[in-house]
Amino acid sequence: MRKFRTYNQVDHDTGSELLEQVLDQRARLSQRLSSVGTIVAIASGKGGVGKSAVTANLAVTLASRGHAVGVVDADLNGPSLARMLGVTGQSLEDGEDGVVPAAGAAGVSVISMELFQEGADAPLRWKEPSSDTFLWQSSMETTALREFLGDVAWGVLDFLLVDVPPGTDKIRRLLELVPNLPVALMVATPSEMSRAVVARSLRMVREAEVPEVGIVANMTEYVCPACGHEEPIFTGNGVERLSSESGVSIWGRIPFDPHLAVSTDRGAPWVLEDPNGPAAQAFDALAERVEGARNPRAERVP
Repeated sequence: MRKFRTYNQVDHDTGSELLEQVLDQRARLSQRLSSVGTIVAIASGKGGVGKSAVTANLAVTLASRGHAVGVVDADLNGPSLARMLGVTGQSLEDGEDGVVPAAGAAGVSVISMELFQEGADAPLRWKEPSSDTFLWQSSMETTALREFLGDVAWGVLDFLLVDVPPGTDKIRRLLELVPNLPVALMVATPSEMSRAVVARSLRMVREAEVPEVGIVANMTEYVCPACGHEEPIFTGNGVERLSSESGVSIWGRIPFDPHLAVSTDRGAPWVLEDPNGPAAQAFDALAERVEGARNPRAERVP
């Protein structure tokens, strides 16, 4: 029976130069990210919790606080950040140092698979064999994410936010590409189902020994714009349970605001249009917490 080995088990010249290519890609990725102060993964493991909206609004909040910010939309099959940050339809430039990211709201640099697709409704199709495509898809998706991180001319950034798609396998993929990930934010709603699913992803991040991990409670309550009365959106206390059971602190509580969804969907994040509103204040507090969790190497970036 033939034994299949991974590339890191190969200790001799195979003639394919596969190992050399992998090592070269790792070196290029490490070199590119050396100019990034802090990489922040924003994940949940679950869909429908508003993770991409949190990413978009946190990015522009950090930029408004004077930071150079980039965003990687790691959801290759269902990208949304290009639209949320107002760069849909922009053309990407292939510069001397790599692909130049699109300039979005508040000057946030953006890379997303949507910017490579011909039409708004174009599904993602990989160039792959006509059969057994599942054997190739994970490898190709990992390669695409590595190129988003390592082949884009990010320049010097204070923060690079990575919007991780649903699924614990997607979180693991990022952890393999960025083994020294400094910060991870886990987005959850107060519902019990959200708690149960996010708990699995949170455990994976903690087992990876990410030094700074925080929970972001999204859509916690609705604040009446007329009287200021707060009304919970979900019953239960899933986020509090998630925090107490995991020992991970809640870094932010984002109230529900219909304007937040509408404005973000049209590429003008609400925190810029209503900077004094409850949602903007919540994101400002979250941004301050993220600033406090900066990677120590950020201070050494020239």
